[in-house]
Order: sequence, then C-alpha cells, then structure tokens
Amino acid sequence: MKKFKIPLIILTFFFAVAVYLQAQVMVVGHVTAEIVSSLTATETAQLSFGQFFPENAGGQIILTPQGIRSSTGAVKVVGGMYNLGSFLVTGEPGALISIQLPSGPTTLTNSANAGMMTVTNWISDPPQYSNKAIPASGGQSVNIGATLIVGNISDNPIGMYTGNYNITFSYN
Repeated sequence: MKKFKIPLIILTFFFAVAVYLQAQVMVVGHVTAEIVSSLTATETAQLSFGQFFPENAGGQIILTPQGIRSSTGAVKVVGGMYNLGSFLVTGEPGALISIQLPSGPTTLTNSANAGMMTVTNWISDPPQYSNKAIPASGGQSVNIGATLIVGNISDNPIGMYTGNYNITFSYN
C-alpha cells in the first residue's frame, strides 16, 4: 500500500499544480490616446447697442442674440448701426463645447465725460452651458445679446461709451 501512496501523492501534487497553472491566464490590453485640435474663438462682430437718446428718465435697450433691438422706459432708439455680438468657435468636429457668459454686469464708460452705463442679462445662441457639438466644418457660430441699462441724459451725457466683456468657451 505504501508503494501506491507515494506515487499517488506525487501524482496528486502535479495535478494540483497543473490545475493551478491553468486557472491563470495572461492577456494583453491596449491603450490609446488622441490629441485633438485646440479650441479657439474669434470675435466676428462686436456687440453694439447702436444710437439712442435717454431723455429725462433713462431705461433699457435690449438686444437679443437673434439681432432684435428694443427699448424700455424713456430711451428712444434713433437709428444708426447696432449689432449682436458674434464669435466663431473652432475645434475638433463633433466635440461638445459649452459657453460661459459674464457672471455679472459690465461697465461702459465715456472717456470724454466719465459717464457710465451697465450691460447685464447676457444671453447667447446657442444657450449658455448647453452642450453644442462643433459641426463637421470645424466652426460653430455663437451669437451674444444683452441688456444696456441707461441713465437719464444728465447721468449719461452725449458721446461714445465703450467697454469689454469676457466669454469662455470650453470643451466638455
């Protein structure tokens, strides 16, 4: 019986090792990475509320991202060129972008007489924070509108008012 036990133990050991070796498997995984074109934006049209007269009470001029201008209060628009703001955003076709408009008001100043007006209620088309895919052409147009708060003629004397605003475009 001893003669059979030792070979049986050895055979069992080799069988256990063989089962253990077969229970493991090695595979090769693959890794990829792709660098895409950078995101760029160019202002193609400046935001301009055009010409107006505030009279004695002031009011607002509203300019939509579709280019529609209206006024409230005692502000009278009097012609002249007005324009929605427009940007061309370029990047990887099919990539999603988002738009972040100014979080607060922007001040316009008249360098000749220190008059100031405020731009608020920023709005864009496509809308802020939306996931908009860059088209196959590689360029997405983004239009900007806002509301100009105008004081009376004493607060806002005649002249040209200018200012800047920040808008952020990012990949999502």
